[in-house]
Amino acid sequence: MKHDNSRQATGLMRAFREIRWINFAFLTVAGTINAFGVTLFLFPVKLYDSGISGLSMLLDQVTPPALTLSFFLLLLNFPIFLFGLKKQGFAFTVYSLFTVAVYSLVSYLIMHVLPINVNFVSPLAGSDLLLCAVFGGLISGVGSGLTIRFGGAIDGIDILSVVFAKKIGISIGSFVMIFNALLYIICGIVIQSWILPLYSIVTYYIGSKTVDFIVEGFDRSTCAMIVTNKAEEISKALSENFDAGGTIVNAIGGYSKDEKQIIYFIVNHFQINKLKTIVTDIDKTAFVSLQDVSDIVKKS
Repeated sequence: MKHDNSRQATGLMRAFREIRWINFAFLTVAGTINAFGVTLFLFPVKLYDSGISGLSMLLDQVTPPALTLSFFLLLLNFPIFLFGLKKQGFAFTVYSLFTVAVYSLVSYLIMHVLPINVNFVSPLAGSDLLLCAVFGGLISGVGSGLTIRFGGAIDGIDILSVVFAKKIGISIGSFVMIFNALLYIICGIVIQSWILPLYSIVTYYIGSKTVDFIVEGFDRSTCAMIVTNKAEEISKALSENFDAGGTIVNAIGGYSKDEKQIIYFIVNHFQINKLKTIVTDIDKTAFVSLQDVSDIVKKS
């Protein structure tokens, strides 16, 4: 028994060491931004966010006034994140629960404490549904993206997709899309109008694209895989022109069985044409494959 308790204590200490306390400052900003996007642009005109956040907005509308958006955000998200604790890890779960709590608290303050009227029209965009959809999606997307960037998630749909998508034989992206499609259909049936759910799709699209930009970066790099017989010469030319090194890997042709070499080299989008020119000038038979790289970790 003592051994088990000691092992559990050691595991808990290791889990706490994974926590980066500075992340909580950024996650506070992320949850606050998300709350501003939802409560100042989407909620006043009855547009719907995606995922559990959107479901919470719908439940706020169809239940007694005492059951608020903030209440449903906590009620629905907390059990989901705790359910995914084993799969996603301690640090991720703590970060996520903290951000949801900030999102819920700031939403409550804006809607019920601060002197801001969000009952009928957006305080910033009025009743213009397109403006509300665009800026609501953009701002909440920044909040969601920052949350992911600093180790968590602000919506339980991400956990549900990771846990259940593979079990039912679909991708994580498809799971989220199906969930949101069903959510917007239910919203349309409940409010007996399709205008608001259709505008909500605009919000979902802009929000998801914003998350991609925040998480992956605006200036994504490109990985060049160069298959050649003149690897040393090409690698030297690339290093001289781009002031960066590449990696050479020995390979064998799948059909010809000839010995080949592969150069792994990273460039930005503005350098792609120059790379192609350098490679073809040295080896016109070289095969070049290009693929976007969303993030690069480099230790000095």
